[in-house]
Formats: sequence, C-alpha cells, structure tokens
Amino acid sequence: MPVTYHRAAAAEIAPETLYRMLWLRLRVFVVEQRAAYPELDGRDIEPGAELMWASDGDEVLSTLRILEDPTEMRIGRVATDAAARGRGIAAELMRRAVARCEELAPGVPIVLDAQSQLADWYARFGFAVSGPAFSEDDIPHVPMRRPAGGG
Repeated sequence: MPVTYHRAAAAEIAPETLYRMLWLRLRVFVVEQRAAYPELDGRDIEPGAELMWASDGDEVLSTLRILEDPTEMRIGRVATDAAARGRGIAAELMRRAVARCEELAPGVPIVLDAQSQLADWYARFGFAVSGPAFSEDDIPHVPMRRPAGGG
C-alpha cells in the first residue's frame, strides 16, 4: 500500500489508530532512547492541538503533534518507526506540519526542541538553533525556531 498522510485532533482519531501513534512514540522515546519521562503530558488533547501521522494501511510509520502556544506554534513528539527511517516519510510529514502551522497561524514563528543530532535535519525545513543547548532525560537538545514567513 502507498503511504498516506493524515491530521486530526486526538478526539477525532479512531481509538486503534491513536493507540498505534502513542505506542510508536513510547517505543521511540521511552524504549529505544531510554528516556523515562511523562510522554503522555496532556498536551495532545489541548484545544487546537493536532496530531499528524503517516501510515501504510493500519501501520503508523511516523507521527508528530502541533500545538498552539500563546505567541508561537510548536511542533513536537516527532517519531518514526525504525523500519520506516530513511524513506523520506518523516520529512514529508514535517513539510506538511510546517505548512499546517502556517495555515493555522500565518505570520507566527514555529518552534521545536530538537535532539542535537537532528538539528541539521530540522534546518532543512527552515529551523535554526535559537538558544543554548540543554539536556532533557540525558539526551542533548537545542531549541530551534523557524521565523514567521519561512527560514
């Protein structure tokens, strides 16, 4: 089957699909990266939050979320199944997420916290490091920002 791309509020997603998305995030962040942290932080169900995902049939290959913060849009929880990496799926999902943020809030910057080794990957989408590096769950991160209107 071809890869398909989707977006919806958590309440609008079929329970089985939502489960697969959250399970993917847990597998990547908690199991693979051994980061014991509150993955389910309540933000997925905030007003205005949207989840995006790529799937092949019932299988969720990649996922992320978009949040509306007071002065900026935020992309986070970007996770891709190990077997789906290197196929451009996450890149297409990020392109769609940036476009969705611009659609929802034109003229507003987009921010994210990137694992340091992925900063160059996020730079492909117009993001630049915007502050000092920090550690989250013993994983080096950098804040990144995409200025309103592009990169």
